[in-house]
This record gives sequence, structure tokens and C-alpha cells, in this order.
Amino acid sequence: FSCNLLDLLCSFPGLLYQEYRDKSTREEIETRRLQDSQTDPEETSPSEETPSEAESTSTIENKAPPQINLLRNSNSRFNLWQDLPEVQNSGVLSILQPDEIKLQEAMFELVTSEASYYKSLNLLVSHFMENEQLKKILHQSEAHILFSNVLDVMAVSERFLLDLEQRVEENIVISDVCDIVYQHTVNHFSVYITYVSNQTYQERAYKQLLQDKPAFREVISQLERDPKCKGLSFSSFLILPFQRITRLKLLVQNILKKVEEKSDRESTALDAHKELETVVKACNEGVRKMSRTEQMISIQKKLEFKIKSVPIISHSRWLLKQGELQQMNGPKTSRTLRTKKLFREIYLFLFNDLLVICRQIPGDKYQVFDSAPRGLLRVEELEDQGQSLANVFILRLLENADDREASYMLKASSQSEMKRWMISLAPNRRTKFVSFTSRLVDCPQIQCVHPYVAQQPDELSLELADVLNILDKTDDGWIFGERLHDQERGWFPSSMGEEILNPKIRAQNLKECFRVHKSDDSQRRKLGSRNRQ
Repeated sequence: FSCNLLDLLCSFPGLLYQEYRDKSTREEIETRRLQDSQTDPEETSPSEETPSEAESTSTIENKAPPQINLLRNSNSRFNLWQDLPEVQNSGVLSILQPDEIKLQEAMFELVTSEASYYKSLNLLVSHFMENEQLKKILHQSEAHILFSNVLDVMAVSERFLLDLEQRVEENIVISDVCDIVYQHTVNHFSVYITYVSNQTYQERAYKQLLQDKPAFREVISQLERDPKCKGLSFSSFLILPFQRITRLKLLVQNILKKVEEKSDRESTALDAHKELETVVKACNEGVRKMSRTEQMISIQKKLEFKIKSVPIISHSRWLLKQGELQQMNGPKTSRTLRTKKLFREIYLFLFNDLLVICRQIPGDKYQVFDSAPRGLLRVEELEDQGQSLANVFILRLLENADDREASYMLKASSQSEMKRWMISLAPNRRTKFVSFTSRLVDCPQIQCVHPYVAQQPDELSLELADVLNILDKTDDGWIFGERLHDQERGWFPSSMGEEILNPKIRAQNLKECFRVHKSDDSQRRKLGSRNRQ
């Protein structure tokens, strides 16, 4: 198989990784939309699910081409494995089963997307980092913060790509790629953790340079206008490594869903996925650690304690949610009073292990008048209490700053804000829908069709084509969801996604998710106990 990856690069005229990633995720969305609309939930009876062997073979032959063609697009600027002349001329497409062809495509996408990624990284270095004008404008320390260890990242990508290329050239039918992913993740991918952990400083430095150095702003703008960049911004190149390491995990998940169960390839894919997940978590933790430390220092400076002072800054503490609520004055029976007199403003800082209750005072300061460990908080919703008590809930501190029980009747500005506070304050409280990580049931699902960047600590950033279980929703357009591929939870606007209506597709999504995570022993034990129930 003489298909050299340099030739592959040439076959993608102008295809940068950002373009590949956007196109690939949008095709995934369209594929899922088509699947969701195709099958009527009551269409298939038990007798129809077990056709004769002859009928089964015929069905596979008739249905296989359309399934594969879901990935085709006449406007696509990157090839499928089955489109390669070497593959088409070999005759293997008439021999391989449809499932094996899908697996070949999944492995081939991992290879070609790495080639596209390397091409974009190379452009970041050659076009931006090594630009002579930019070198003269930037101080050495500024350049170091801006570009970090991108040369190390590019060297790792090049070595990875060469090994993938060698595997593709060994045989027209790719044997495996996850063993290569595993080896490189274990031995080389720590460079991603270093790069991504610098992200907070990188973003700040970039904004500061744009603001303070007009010459820098002009050169960057000039470089972005170059046809090589395809209209893509400089910042889209800077975030490539973080996007790639996350995407690589999803590509391995896609392979894992297609390999034979209990096979060597499944075992290798599980190993590769587990190592990638470790790197991705370390990257996320690196970013969070940098921003959390600065945030905690800022909060500490704003707090003045009316009660016994509590040390806020701790390596194991971070902010979960903050904001203003209305506290009810007087007993619950005072419902005849005007709303203005009934409530007064208070401000809450909720950390992962501590709640601090304050009142805002002049000078952007907050006076702390009560606190409690987060584990000693309980919440209760008030229902059907009339307009003045809409979106009201009871917060109980089992042990407050005075070592006694205290209760607060709090009013939120909206239904979604009330639910968000209740879930944050008491995370073990049952949600409207049951999570798949707690019970194996048919849970509402949604797929992301618009990317979303979290604005608050209790929100969840979404990427295109993310699939989430809906754990709770509000009448004013917010969803509390749990992403299937990493079990991260958070709130996001319902307008960012489309609900998956077909129960068979939802069940398939859950099945694939359990398979991906079955290398986790605890997850396997949970799954076994659910199946026995």
C-alpha cells in the first residue's frame, strides 16, 4: 500500500485542522439527525428482529451502501478510506463486511485528521511564531507565554504521524491504530498537559498584547489575512493542541464502538482510551488550577467577616457558584406583606466544601454573617405559593457558624436560577430525570448543534455533536445535563441542542457509552448490578 501521508496532505488542498474538525462534527450531527428520524419506535416487532439467514445477508447487502454514504459529501475536501484508488482497485470492498469497512473508516479518520492537525500546527509555527516582524515586537518572555512549548507538541505530532503512516503503508486493510495511540499517549503526550495548563496565561497575554501593542495587533491582523490561514484567527491556531487531545479521545471512542467485542482490538482501544482520558483530565485540571487560585485570592480580598473568620484560600477549594438571592424577612406567615418588605438582598459564595452567606457593602465588598460546610446543607422547594413566593426555596444549615441549625427562605430571579442553586447547594438531591450513571433507564437525551462556552462555574461548555442525558430542565429554557463521553455535568441553554426523540438511538448511545467505559472496574461492577436487577 504505497499511499504516503505526504500524498494525503496534498490531497487536502488547503484543509486545515479547524476546517476538518468543523466539517467532521457537523457530519456527525447530520448522521444522528437522520438516524433519529428513520426508525419509528413501534415499527419493529420482535418477530421482525430475527430474519432468516438468507434474508439477513440480503438486508446487510442492501442497507450497507446507504449507511456508509451517510459519511459521504460531494463537497468534502478529505478522502474516505474506501475512496482511495488503491482500495477501490484492490477488490477488498466486495470482500469486507460493512462493519469492518466502518471500522477502517474510523481508523483512517484518526490518521488523516492527525495529518491535518500537523499541517495546522506547522502553520502556527512557520507563519506566526517564526515571523520576523513578530519576533522584533515580542519580548522573549511574551513569546514564551504566547507559544509555550508548541515546538515540543509539533515534534510529538510528527513522530506520531510517522508511526501511523508506517502502519497504513503495511497493508491496504489497516490492522489497528490504537496500539500506536496507546504507546504515544503513555510516552509522549505529557507535552499536551504543559501546553494546555498555560492556557489561562496565554489568553491573558494575548489580550494584553492586542491592547498595549498596536504594532502587534497590526502584524497579527496582516498574518490572519494571508490566504494560507483560510480566514481563521490566530487564536484558533493557539487552541489547536487542547482541541486535538480532546478530539483524539473521541476518535478512539468511535473506533472502540466499531471493533469486535472481547477482541484484541477492543482491549487495545480500551487501553488507549483510558490513557487519553488521563491526559485530558490532567489538561483540564491544569487549566482549572491556574484560574481557580487567582479567583480564590480575589474573593478572599472582598470578604469582611462579621462572624469568626474562615480561611478561604485552600489548594483543595474552588468556587462552584456565586450570586444574589432575596432572603425573606420575618416568619413564613407574613405573606400578606408587600413583596418589597418581605425580602432583602443577600449574596452567596458556594465552594465545593463551604457556603458563605454575605451582604454586599460599599466598595465592592461583602460582609459575611453566616457560613456552613457544604455537606451540612439541605434544600426544599416551595410549590404553589402564589406569585410573590414564586421561585422560593428553603435552605437549611444543619450546623452554621454558631454551631446551631439555621433556615433561610430564599427567592431566586427565575425558575432556572432557583433550580441551579438547589442542585449546586445539595448535589445529591434527586433530579427530575435519572442519570445513566445511577440507573440504567431511558433518560431524555440531547445533541449539541451550537457550541456553548460556560459563563458561570455551574454551567457546562459544549462542543458540536456532544450527546448529553437531560437530568433536569426549566420552563425558561435551561437544561441540566450530563455528557455521555466524560460524565461532566452542568447547565446550558436548551437552544444549544436538539432532543433525541428515538428511544432506540438513545439506548444505542447508552450502550456505546457503557462499552467505552467498561475498562473502569467500578463502572463494570455497577453495570453488572444493574443488569441483574
